[in-house]
Amino acid sequence: MLTLAISALVLTAPAYAGKPVGSDKGAETEQTGGTDDTGIHSAVRIEYSGSVAPNGASGNVTSSDVNWSPPPCWYAPYLGAKDFKKEMSAKIKEAASAPGMTGTPGAAIGQTKAHYEDGYGWEDHPGYEDYNVAKDGEGMFWAGVENPNEPDILKRGSCTELPFWVDNGEAPPPRYEQAITPEILAALAYQHMELPGTEVTLAPAQTTKVNLPTWAWLDKTDFHEVHATASINVPGFALTATTTAKPVSLKLEPGTPDAETYPASGECTFDDDGSIGEPYAKGKADRTPPCGITYLRSSGDGTFNLQATITWDIAWTGTGGAGGDLPDGTFENAQAVTVQEIQAVNR
Repeated sequence: MLTLAISALVLTAPAYAGKPVGSDKGAETEQTGGTDDTGIHSAVRIEYSGSVAPNGASGNVTSSDVNWSPPPCWYAPYLGAKDFKKEMSAKIKEAASAPGMTGTPGAAIGQTKAHYEDGYGWEDHPGYEDYNVAKDGEGMFWAGVENPNEPDILKRGSCTELPFWVDNGEAPPPRYEQAITPEILAALAYQHMELPGTEVTLAPAQTTKVNLPTWAWLDKTDFHEVHATASINVPGFALTATTTAKPVSLKLEPGTPDAETYPASGECTFDDDGSIGEPYAKGKADRTPPCGITYLRSSGDGTFNLQATITWDIAWTGTGGAGGDLPDGTFENAQAVTVQEIQAVNR
């Protein structure tokens, strides 16, 4: 019941907003806790840097694991004791005076007030005396934060625990499994990561012939490791995580079943020097390309939609030596290819 009550009177204003930085090289996202004229100000900002989408938008990486998704919400530092008292006490007063706040809803509001003012607690949720004002500066109240890029409103709003106190330098109690961690930051950096969209080089370029091998390659300078960092830094609490994407393979899908790929799987791996495939050169016309396609029929008056998908190995490192792997990421480029019949003239 207290959880239901808190959803009605805490964080009723948007708790998460994107902040433009005017650059395609980075973005910031911040949790807001009120307005400057009330003295209640933003206490949390997740900052993104490196190769990330601008203005807090999702990046262009698609996870190869259909069961993986970024965190829909999490718990993070919200306000110090004095600022939290200003906001929370005002909202409790407003909720208590609203029409219909009698019976069970009224009792829930009363218990919420007692929780933060009189030390009323239950099970593993200790209460607070006067909003913990005596410990102001020694820690912060934490609260749920929604991921604005999560489309499912129920998942986005699933961090419904009452705001809770965490001392500076201490970890949140284990029961708050969604409390912000380096791994959560790494997943958010993954969500915002922007990968390069370089086209595959083809020979012949754009227009090829039926039964003529088309060579495909990427120069080592076209693709390289990509880094995205997410960090949070407030008094007494700081975390950071960097997610790294390393290109590992290129898969070609010709856009028609009437084609052969090289290798047969259509998946070309990166060479030791960071390149993929082999550039076409004069004298190689009779050779089979290590990475390429042979179209077996004409595209007629149209084109075939060649899909070139790069697979990226995703790993992360974070505060305190934390680190690990995330699901591989993919990014797909489409290229229009015209395939013509070779005309022969009989005399």
